[in-house]
Amino acid sequence: MNSKQVYIGTDSGATTSKIGAVWTDGTAVSTKLLQRRTNTQLGTEAVVQSWVEAVSEYLAQNELTWDQVQGVGLAIPGPFQRYGILDHSANLPLSFTGWEVHRDYSSALSERAGRAIPVVVGNDGNLGGVAEAQHVRGKSNSSVLMLAPGSGLGAAFIDNQGLPLDGDTLAGVEGGHMPAPLHLLGGIKPYPCGCGRDWGCVEVYTTISGLPYLLAEKLGKFPEHELARSTAPIKERVLALRGLAQKGDPLATEIFDFQARALGLHVANLVIAFDPTFVVIGGGLMDPESTTEAFRKRYLEIVDASGRPYMWPYQRTNVTIVPAALGDLSQAIGAALVALYKARS
Repeated sequence: MNSKQVYIGTDSGATTSKIGAVWTDGTAVSTKLLQRRTNTQLGTEAVVQSWVEAVSEYLAQNELTWDQVQGVGLAIPGPFQRYGILDHSANLPLSFTGWEVHRDYSSALSERAGRAIPVVVGNDGNLGGVAEAQHVRGKSNSSVLMLAPGSGLGAAFIDNQGLPLDGDTLAGVEGGHMPAPLHLLGGIKPYPCGCGRDWGCVEVYTTISGLPYLLAEKLGKFPEHELARSTAPIKERVLALRGLAQKGDPLATEIFDFQARALGLHVANLVIAFDPTFVVIGGGLMDPESTTEAFRKRYLEIVDASGRPYMWPYQRTNVTIVPAALGDLSQAIGAALVALYKARS
């Protein structure tokens, strides 16, 4: 048996949860995640039990014991009422509103381990940023901004101690719902956002959530396109866009070029605000298993070219924009790292 101490990370999604871990020097115990069903339909007690069982399984797989576990981090979708207490999330049952997740997970872990285990809770996007920050900055202590366009726009700022800017209710750096500079995007309409705001949230112009609007606009320019002739609901048609873009389809390419420009302008906005050295672009568009190298290169080049001119002069020559590297590992490893960093402090 290995006697080294470890810190566990639990990444809880609405459907599946993942377990990872780091040693005390911050290196990953394994690059292979353990993934199990979250079981949200069975209630909060069943969810906590599934997390604890998954940790036990992970420890056994890696020839570790509960005695070696010095802390646990939990990455979970927000919003939060306050630290460790969930508010209503669109991806979790309504009954989870007000769930004291920190208290319940701490209690279950302590019961299983036979002793108290420190637990930290954080927004899953922020904790994913922690892991990507550790990877990109190497031995430096530079700060890192991460933006991850997916169904929505995840955003995180990681300080020079490796910790995320959480804010008072774990809603810090909620960058997706700042207004986009629509006049620099061709005077496009301020599309409504799922958050309820009508000022043109950046998220609508950079993620899947806005693709129905962008596709509807483009179909007027491409009336003979296969998606114009399709009778499928528009939400189904937008899911075909990424695959079409890999093949150089003009309509799909224009849409993702537009999203890259919008994201680049937002990168400049946040670089001015937070002054990081590194900007990491994550999300499905940067996933090597989902997109081609040519697509990712084109997207990042447009992000860079669109945003860099709007940064402060020093930032234009010193900010580095890179793709995310850790994929599904990031949030579980980030949660484990925050547990480690909090223990150190």
